[in-house]
Amino acid sequence: MTLKQLEAFYWAASSPSFAVAAERVNLTVSSLSKRLAELEVSLGQPLFDRSGHKASLTDAGERLLPHAIALLQQAQALKEIVLANAGLQGRCRIGSGELASITWLSAWVHQVQTQHPALAISVLTDIGQALTERLEKGELDVAVIAGHARRSGLTSIPLRSSSFVWCARPDIARRLPLLELASLEKQTLITLPRGSGATHILDSWLESSGVKFGKTLVCNQWGVVAGLILEGAGLGFLPQGLANGLVRQQKLVLLKSRYGLEKLDYCLHYRHDDPRPLIPALVKSCLKTADFEASGVFF
Repeated sequence: MTLKQLEAFYWAASSPSFAVAAERVNLTVSSLSKRLAELEVSLGQPLFDRSGHKASLTDAGERLLPHAIALLQQAQALKEIVLANAGLQGRCRIGSGELASITWLSAWVHQVQTQHPALAISVLTDIGQALTERLEKGELDVAVIAGHARRSGLTSIPLRSSSFVWCARPDIARRLPLLELASLEKQTLITLPRGSGATHILDSWLESSGVKFGKTLVCNQWGVVAGLILEGAGLGFLPQGLANGLVRQQKLVLLKSRYGLEKLDYCLHYRHDDPRPLIPALVKSCLKTADFEASGVFF
């Protein structure tokens, strides 16, 4: 029995397929299967039932899994003691929604890269639902997503909240001293699509204010929302940091409203059964870096 065999077993047991598990340990599927077979021979017990469409753990495999996780954690702790300040090694896959990616994500990735130069870091930007699915499949190590984890296999650590403000191009803003029903009936609302993290913010504001916009223009990126507002295609709300940067450049004007927009809470999500020290290291650095009020990097 070897640590490499136990590592292969852990990922095979906790991934949706042997193909995903093989990718996590940088092996081909055939090489992963060979390691698993060698482990089963050394233990004298089958660890996977391969008779169905998808391999599942046998009773012996279920008994082995928590002990394999503990051994892998101990082995990594010993490695850290010996290597001292050498930093983490291996692959690091970070997922993020767009708002983090245009505010503070680059600073966080740079910090991780500086502290752990041996880490091979990759970053994926997508919507929250897609990031959650990738986390569950083991295709990502951590992901910055709006809201707390709602799936049993995931854990989330609260980061910070993002504030939002209504804004428009100066010439349009001059005609809108206050966001109220009478002034908005002929205006176009520029917003993110249904199902985005900002959906309930808009719904709550519309319900409180009683406002109904004449038209709605939907796009799926904050950068595009900001660009359309800059073009004068309509008005909308933006993250505070992104809006402040554009206001300082005198490209946008903040709009007044009797009703404030709610904040959106963000968390760092990861699989709770991931035994690697990579996870607490990422959590620690992310908590120090997260800043949704930072000015956007595109404008």
